[in-house]
Amino acid sequence: MNGQNRKDLLPSMTVDIVLKKDQKTGKLTRGIVKDILTKSSTHPHGIKVRLTDGQIGRVQVIHSN
Repeated sequence: MNGQNRKDLLPSMTVDIVLKKDQKTGKLTRGIVKDILTKSSTHPHGIKVRLTDGQIGRVQVIHSN
């Protein structure tokens, strides 16, 4: 699943996000969702989340546990 729909995300899910500093390279960072920051139901670049380690980025891939 891609991370463009807010309804697909829940706290404690494992996701790959792209951090602001990595947007040019597309480097992904894996982590566990702590908070969902985007208020709208969809976003073309991915829903913005905060991971449990405090990093913030846009979801690119949602992993099924």
